[in-house]
Amino acid sequence: QVTLEESGGGLVQAGGSLRLSCVASGRSFSNYALGWFRQAPGKEREFVAAIQWNTLSTSYTESVKGRFTISRDNAKSTVYLQMNRLKPDDTAVYYCAAGSSTATLRTVTPPYWGQGTQVTVSS
Repeated sequence: QVTLEESGGGLVQAGGSLRLSCVASGRSFSNYALGWFRQAPGKEREFVAAIQWNTLSTSYTESVKGRFTISRDNAKSTVYLQMNRLKPDDTAVYYCAAGSSTATLRTVTPPYWGQGTQVTVSS
């Protein structure tokens, strides 16, 4: 059974930083991509970033480029999202997801999801 468990959310002031973690278990993810989505109140869930596990190829939505960095630690089966220069518009529940590729994560509903972690950025 695939499990994705997020942590690291919290309350931060605008301009601050947070690092989200997603521990993946239940299968080998070497041929998968893991990524982050977010959903703000009253809005649809949106793609944020993804990383292909074996090639380290990454993909970001335009609004976070230059501020967020996705990475992974193979030994810990963990994907990270380093979020810098946070803005109030980044406030959302952040979800970890896994799919077959970074391109697929952007276009097809991923088959695996975590429970989410709340990120709140105050102005």
